[in-house]
Amino acid sequence: MVKPRTIPGDRALAAASVTSAIRVDHAGEYGAERIYAGQLAMLKGSPKEALIRDMKEQEEKHLHTFDTMIRERHIRPTALLPFWHVGGFMMGAMTAMLGDKAAMACTVAVESVIDEHYRGQLEILPEEEGELKQTIEQFRQEEMEHHDIGLEHGAEQAPLYGLIHASVSGITRAAIWLSTRI
Repeated sequence: MVKPRTIPGDRALAAASVTSAIRVDHAGEYGAERIYAGQLAMLKGSPKEALIRDMKEQEEKHLHTFDTMIRERHIRPTALLPFWHVGGFMMGAMTAMLGDKAAMACTVAVESVIDEHYRGQLEILPEEEGELKQTIEQFRQEEMEHHDIGLEHGAEQAPLYGLIHASVSGITRAAIWLSTRI
């Protein structure tokens, strides 16, 4: 197989895509941890507390991985982390105030968008980033486990499921778009 020739700027474009991917994935894992923190604040003592805590702990591991990449590669995190700190917590808390099924609906919506996002990254990241691509694929699979858990625990029976799903999906897409740029 003939390797395509690179043109000036290809390496810079690839480096920018890697930097952007790590920045936005770090922000996303930070936001996810905050969403679960908000859900736990509202559902403490409920039958779903242990389930949500387990998903939160997995997000904390993902966040730690991207924290390490940010430091090792000297990548500036998104300037929007303070917004994601508050916004993620509020999203989790507000959906959980509607009940555990609404919290699960939030999880399903977020993880659906994250699956699309991670799949897109896997397509554009350069082959030289094999370790990063493996990490993203592993995390994508774990996020889809959260998605499936949400469905198994009644997400689609949540009051206003369609509205929750559409709103949370839109907010998540907007957060991804902003975090890649700011």
